Amino acid sequence: MIHSKRHGEILRLLGEEGTITIASLAERLGVSLETVRRDVKPLADDGSVLKMHGAVGLASMMGEAPFERRMRENAEAKRLIARMVAATIRDGEAVMLDTGTTTSFLARELLGHRRLTVVTNSSDIARTLATVNGNKVYMAGGELRSDSGAAFGISAIEFVSRFSVDHAVISIGAVDADAGLTDYELEEAEFARMVLSRGQRSLVVTDHTKFGRQGLVRVCGFDGFSELATDQPPPPDIAAALSRAGARLTIATA
Repeated sequence: MIHSKRHGEILRLLGEEGTITIASLAERLGVSLETVRRDVKPLADDGSVLKMHGAVGLASMMGEAPFERRMRENAEAKRLIARMVAATIRDGEAVMLDTGTTTSFLARELLGHRRLTVVTNSSDIARTLATVNGNKVYMAGGELRSDSGAAFGISAIEFVSRFSVDHAVISIGAVDADAGLTDYELEEAEFARMVLSRGQRSLVVTDHTKFGRQGLVRVCGFDGFSELATDQPPPPDIAAALSRAGARLTIATA
């Protein structure tokens, strides 16, 4: 049941993105945090949304697998980033991609390319680009994670270490001016670090919601990659850190 016009707007935003923080909802609706909390309460009471720590999600989507749910979050921003990056990759080049929602969007944007060599630990990316347009796809082995369908561990790292590619691309969970690039899982951070070391171009793709966050495990500092692609200008301290390290900043626009 929609209780008001603003409730309808909340449900529309959740339908597009899956989950949204309370702070982001307040900013996008132009109201206070307390107003958003009051608006969310009747929607939670009637089962339309589910409340989480500092965020809300659409109840009908919460049964999805975690990776599928993350694909819905900030989907348009990730699609814009992926489209911009895909335009810089040429037919016949070699690309290494780690698992992540933004890199999965990039794989879909690369469906128009031909004769790519793709190295990845993501079964989603491998399925997307294998057997089409003369591509060669190499997938790292190991046990596949149930949430993302990606392989991690020593065997996966050793496998990708054998390749040298034109474009090494990772998605990242957190970017902080002091901590650099961090993630939330040790194996994911270790794999991402190896990927960045294997490309003539080392590229980090992330949407603006990851700025100012700190994960548990450090991937690298701002001198550990050559370029960061995102959808909005980062905060001044992160922009300054990128500039000091000589890393290029590219921003996707609609």
